[in-house]
Amino acid sequence: MKPIMKSTTGNYFEDLTVGREIVHGTPRTLTEGDAAVYLSLTASRQPLFCDAEFARSLGFRRELIHDLLVFHTVFGNSVPDVSLNAIANLGYADVRFGVPVYAGDTITSRTTVLGQRESSGGDTGVTWVHTVGVNQRGEEVLTFIRWVLMSKRDPATKSGVNEVPPTPDHVAAGALSVPPALDLSRFDPVVTAGRWWWEDYEPGERIYHVEGVAVEEAEHQMAARLYQNTARAHFNAHALKDSRFGKRVIYGGHVISIAHALSFNGLENALRILAFNAGTHSNPTFAGDTLFAWTDVLERIDLGRPDAGALRLRLVGVKNSDPATEEQAFKVTDDAGRERYDPNVVLDLDYTVLIPRRP
Repeated sequence: MKPIMKSTTGNYFEDLTVGREIVHGTPRTLTEGDAAVYLSLTASRQPLFCDAEFARSLGFRRELIHDLLVFHTVFGNSVPDVSLNAIANLGYADVRFGVPVYAGDTITSRTTVLGQRESSGGDTGVTWVHTVGVNQRGEEVLTFIRWVLMSKRDPATKSGVNEVPPTPDHVAAGALSVPPALDLSRFDPVVTAGRWWWEDYEPGERIYHVEGVAVEEAEHQMAARLYQNTARAHFNAHALKDSRFGKRVIYGGHVISIAHALSFNGLENALRILAFNAGTHSNPTFAGDTLFAWTDVLERIDLGRPDAGALRLRLVGVKNSDPATEEQAFKVTDDAGRERYDPNVVLDLDYTVLIPRRP
């Protein structure tokens, strides 16, 4: 019987031409079950995402869907059209979290291709895209830029394309979305077990988050499926046996989730993620690696509110080295004199959080 090709092999570098717009299929209604599975896979302890009464005391209808689950859902929705054939997701910019998402909300997303740069060897290329996620009312829940190292459909044919788009180095304070319903007059630090307020964090200080978490193969596979992230780099061991790493790579967004969950110890009163200013998956993470994290306080941002401010933070994830007790470099100089991330550093995330001021 002659086979009829009805399945898609996904887009390659040549297919995502600058200016192309894609409305992604399979919208996703996020449920209480999704939220519970996310918490079980990451051990996130932020009360706003698991305590309905605490959320209501702050002016919300109920507990929110975790900001990072929203991020992964929109990201995962874009994968079949953008990064199914990706070698690696390299970084993020101008990531802005919008209106809160509740269980029962349906998220759809669309992407515009911003730029491309073919590699010097011509066999791969980097593609920049802008993705927007909206709820069933058309309200933005998330918008972000990311760039992806992609395989080419025809490595032998060089295009010479080199259109690198400008990306902002941070999200301006005026672009941060603070939920209008937020009311911190009843904020109870007993619920968060937090001792530190906006005023207590000083730019230049470093917070070591003292726990470590091993990334298990089964957990990662469940997480990537929860996010409906179908990228071959995370699943297809057979196809990857002759690849650069020879095995599956842990989805970098899941590394963000684990590092963020670790950061609760020391940032207990941080409520919501407002933005990613910049982010880099500096080295791959594999099943069996143990992740640790530290946070550098970069800036204290006055939001013009008497009850809340924002903190610009740098969350650094490292593997197989406990930075609280072991010597751990952040960047190193290679033999060619170029500065690179230390091989143990797997995440460098510059992001902004909402946190109460001292009452």
